[in-house]
Amino acid sequence: MVDLDDLRLIRAIGTSTSLASAAQLLNLTPPAVTIRLQRMEERIDVRLVVRKSRGVSLTEEGQRLYQASLEILERMESLPAQIAGDRGEVQGTLRVIASFGFGRKYVTQIVRDLQRAHPTLNVVLHLSDSPLASASAADVVVHVGTLKPSSWIASPLAPNERILCASPAFARRIKDLNHPSDLTRFNCICLQENDEDVTRWRFSHASGITGDSQKSTVIRVAGRLSSNDGTVITEWALAGLGIVERSEWDVADLLAAGKLVRLLPEWSLPSAPVTALLPSRTGRSLRQRVFLEAAKAFLSPPPWRKNSRARVRAH
Repeated sequence: MVDLDDLRLIRAIGTSTSLASAAQLLNLTPPAVTIRLQRMEERIDVRLVVRKSRGVSLTEEGQRLYQASLEILERMESLPAQIAGDRGEVQGTLRVIASFGFGRKYVTQIVRDLQRAHPTLNVVLHLSDSPLASASAADVVVHVGTLKPSSWIASPLAPNERILCASPAFARRIKDLNHPSDLTRFNCICLQENDEDVTRWRFSHASGITGDSQKSTVIRVAGRLSSNDGTVITEWALAGLGIVERSEWDVADLLAAGKLVRLLPEWSLPSAPVTALLPSRTGRSLRQRVFLEAAKAFLSPPPWRKNSRARVRAH
């Protein structure tokens, strides 16, 4: 026998990379989640989860139960809106996950506008340094950056470029920075996230031509400072401690104000679009639809592009 709490548990585990992150959004302790999972597996006599060195993954049987749980819970959680009929009220709870930086600066405002428009809707906004790793039982994940293959359904929200920049004081000390390969001679500040090799920066020329052929250039940079917090490395760059690659949404105002300057403007870094990710379910709930509408309305045009690009200064 499987009950609704079992389905909520397997949904949380199926959209997470660890039992700890599943426990966090279920408001349980990790040991409690482990015990509940063991009891469920014993009750139905099926192994649902495999523990690995970097978290957990679902077995084939667990994946089937996970997909069924998404459909059943979606129907259950959409009942209040269905019962409300044509009154236009959006009810129930919407769980949104976003990164600390983008979440604090923009998603909080999106949620504010959404709740004002739908006062009977409950919204839980969870901010994380790794949103996808904390996505247990989330209805929407606001993701910034390139996407890896997954079961999540992506809905584009806004364009966002990555920009190479430094403080004016640091930029004045740089000599002969004409090509990305020159970066190996200067202190670069790296953002550590998503288990990626943060010291490898990929560039492509604005014309698409480098030398005699079209290609991109990958440079392994070096530096004495790194952090998993984007706000921290931006502050270090403002203090003149090195070169950073940062999202346009984060530094556009700083560039316009002259607190940072853009380096190698003829070279571009991989874009980092803003995307809403929804769990793979049958259709979208009314809560998810109104969030997407609010997010697209707020981010169109992107706040970081409301002023002319001409204000962005290049070094």
